[in-house]
Amino acid sequence: MNHDDHAHEAEPRALLITGTVGVGKTSAADLLGDLLSDVGVPHAVMDLDRLCQVWPAPHDDLFNSGLLLRNLRALSANYLDVGVRRLVLAGVAENRADRDRYQTSIGMPLTVCRLTADLPVVHSRLRRRHEADSDLESLSWHLERAGQLDQILVEADVADFTIDTTHVPLAAVASAVLKAAGWT
Repeated sequence: MNHDDHAHEAEPRALLITGTVGVGKTSAADLLGDLLSDVGVPHAVMDLDRLCQVWPAPHDDLFNSGLLLRNLRALSANYLDVGVRRLVLAGVAENRADRDRYQTSIGMPLTVCRLTADLPVVHSRLRRRHEADSDLESLSWHLERAGQLDQILVEADVADFTIDTTHVPLAAVASAVLKAAGWT
C-alpha cells in the first residue's frame, strides 16, 4: 500500500460497503479499518445497522432510517472534528435515494462498493451466523431476505464497483475494496 505522508490533511472521503444480508459487509469493513490503521490513515468504521437498532421502530419506518440518518450525521461530524479522514460504512443502500441521503448526512464524497456472493454461499454463512440462536424465525427471515435484497440491489445499481466474495477470503476482499476505492 502506498501511504500518503499527508493522510491527516487528506480531503475527507467515505466508502459504503453494501450488499445483501450475510455477504460480509461488516466483516470486510472491520478488516478495511485494520488496513487503514496499518498505513496510518485516520478513519472510523461504522456498522449502519447499529446506528438505528432500537425497539420499537416507528410503524411508518420499520428499518428506522430516520434515526439512522440523524445518528450518521452527528457521528460523521464528530469523527471529522477529531481528525478522521476516511469513513468506512457497512450498510444497505437499496436505491439512489438511500445513497444520496447517506452522502448528504456525512457531508463528503461517498463511494459505494457492493459485495456479492452466490446465494447458496450466503445462505450457508447465514446458517453459521444463526446456529447458536434458538430463533429459527430470525434465520428464516434472513434466508428469505438475502435473495430479495440481492435482487433489489441488482436492479438499483447504485454501486460504483462490485467485489464478488463467494470464494475470496475476507482479508483479500478488504484489500480489493481498498484498491478499487482508490484509497491505496
